[in-house]
Amino acid sequence: MVVVSQEAIHHLRALMDQVDESLRRTFQNVHQGYLPETLFRFLKAREGNVSKAHKMLVDCLNWRVQNEIDNILAKPINPTECYRAVRDSQLIGMSGYSREGLPIFALGVGHSTFDKASVHCYVQSHIQINEYRDQVVLPSASKKYGRPITTCIKVLDMTGLKLSALSQIKLLTIISTIDDLNYPERTNTYYIVNAPYVFSACWKVVKPLLQERTRRKIQVLPGSGRDELLKIMDLASLPHFCKKEGSGSSHNSEIDNCFSLDHPFHQQLYNYIKQQSSITKPVQPTKQGSFHVDLPEPAAEGTEIVKTLESEFHKFENRNGKSTSLENLKISDD
Repeated sequence: MVVVSQEAIHHLRALMDQVDESLRRTFQNVHQGYLPETLFRFLKAREGNVSKAHKMLVDCLNWRVQNEIDNILAKPINPTECYRAVRDSQLIGMSGYSREGLPIFALGVGHSTFDKASVHCYVQSHIQINEYRDQVVLPSASKKYGRPITTCIKVLDMTGLKLSALSQIKLLTIISTIDDLNYPERTNTYYIVNAPYVFSACWKVVKPLLQERTRRKIQVLPGSGRDELLKIMDLASLPHFCKKEGSGSSHNSEIDNCFSLDHPFHQQLYNYIKQQSSITKPVQPTKQGSFHVDLPEPAAEGTEIVKTLESEFHKFENRNGKSTSLENLKISDD
């Protein structure tokens, strides 16, 4: 378990007081007034090493400036049909709050296809949700509960996970690397539910490859996880796919389905981006397509995990006489 001392936080704060003026505005957007908690997150991500945490944080700020991340919530995914396609194939939503006030994000891993838009659109959407969480959801929760709330809970639904998921690994690795480098330690716990055999088999070989602090966050729950999750959240905040007594996703109204565009979270997110876009006057006409962000190279740990997953998936393929290729996922320009 990583122990971060107050001395380390003070040391890192002193180093960050010296950053260039060009980075200070984006640093304020990162910490949102919760400076010690932010420094703690970056220190924890680098095992308490001040020098490494400082480099990580400065690299993050440079990434934000170079890719105009501070303005990404004013950049809608155009046209609207493209945004709908992203939402239909990148299943994510927010179902409510835990009893401790942590936002609960739900991800439909098994049924997400990531095949209706370009990689850049999916990356833009993911970063926008991250920024909306950090700039709107978490500050609002902190104000409501009267204490700093800087992390969330994620519930991952594995219903429908198939061998074809191999084609998504490249994109998921990009998204995971962006989170690891620029949004560290934002997730308190990952709960995995409705896990089929293919996941269970892969988890056994991937788990030993993860860092201890990552392993400690992941809990694989039996079935839909309903009973376990109700210990930390009310029924109203339970993701729709957990509300069934047994395993498997439940069928609920579109309002209850937190992946749906009709869900309050997505309505609020969409309207917020639309509002920010109208406030920010573009210097040039709005371009059709996505807002491009530099795609990172995965870390050594991520590469090893991907290779292990590919190996495991190919074992299943050989048994079933099927073939899948990472080439199914191509990075296009719009």
